[in-house]
Amino acid sequence: MNSNMKVAIVLCALVALSHCLVRMPLIKHKSVRATMEERGEWEQFRRRFPYNPIGKFDSNVFGGEQMTNDADLEYYGVISLGTPPQSFKVVFDTGSANLWVPSTLCSSPACGNHQKFDPYKSSTFVSAGKGLTIQYGTGYMSGSLGWDTLQVAGLTVTKQEFGFSQTEAPFMFYMQADGILGLAYGSMAVEGVPTVFDNMVQQGLIQNDYFSVYLSRSPDTGSEVVFGGYDAEHYNGNLVWIPLSSETYWQIKMDSITVNGQVVACNGGCQAIVDTGTSMIVGPEVTSINNAVGAPNGQVSCSNIANMPEVTFTINGYTFSLPASTYVRQTQYSCSSGFVNDFSNGVGSSLWILGDVFIREYYVIFNKRDNNLGIAALR
Repeated sequence: MNSNMKVAIVLCALVALSHCLVRMPLIKHKSVRATMEERGEWEQFRRRFPYNPIGKFDSNVFGGEQMTNDADLEYYGVISLGTPPQSFKVVFDTGSANLWVPSTLCSSPACGNHQKFDPYKSSTFVSAGKGLTIQYGTGYMSGSLGWDTLQVAGLTVTKQEFGFSQTEAPFMFYMQADGILGLAYGSMAVEGVPTVFDNMVQQGLIQNDYFSVYLSRSPDTGSEVVFGGYDAEHYNGNLVWIPLSSETYWQIKMDSITVNGQVVACNGGCQAIVDTGTSMIVGPEVTSINNAVGAPNGQVSCSNIANMPEVTFTINGYTFSLPASTYVRQTQYSCSSGFVNDFSNGVGSSLWILGDVFIREYYVIFNKRDNNLGIAALR
């Protein structure tokens, strides 16, 4: 650790914590679904690119790290790679572990409308001399690996290994983000690439081995990832700490899911992954939940939202409830449930994904130091 970094850490210890947080602002963009609905093309898009969210976590089927086409993702942050810096919009994804962006070497149409990394324009780029392939439910991304200087949240991470694509799945053409910055455990990284977060810690750029995610209720501003700390101004009451059941993804054990005091899913316990890279809440018993809240087939009468019950998740003995205003997706065209079937055809059928629908109601701290999650209700 250099002398300037040591001084900065000492100073942080002498002032309020919130003044020293390393904040990565997240920008909320219109989702692919919303864009397609406006164009009248959503049904065609949905049939062409089937959504298989559980496949993202099923290495037994595809091998290596998985991705899927989540048409409801809305949150992105801007990073840069290289010298001079080349900027990219990325999803900060706790459900994957690699950093990758499109490149000028990519020949796929999907790369044509995204920012592309040009290794020949960076004086600090070094090729790793090996490839990278990340599978998709409806295709794949393949490319190469290299090292370069990464700038994220005002920090400079040196010699960060990352992927730059040469081929991308067709559905990536429609994604708002250029690439992905994975925040899962390094054991899940394809080719054993050190994660961005682990490099932040090892290079002494942040004080603590954890980060936190805040998805603001404001439609456009305030959402952020905080590296090396958390902001108590974002939540009410006390944080509760949930131990991880697997130190791979951010996986925990849930006790049950209830509506009006009745267990409707996860009876006897189940496994769940808290994933910023999944927009909805995904699981194998979603039909039971939707029927219990009055959303048959996932469809909701917009005029009935105020009368719909809360859905309560019991995790490690603590209860976390979602009001209908949180779990119903409202657009100018329709209203629908934020609980989605896993479409796994029996693969990984006991796994749940707590995506942005959950995180928009609860502040979450992803703690690698103690291998647990801190959760508290948003202000």
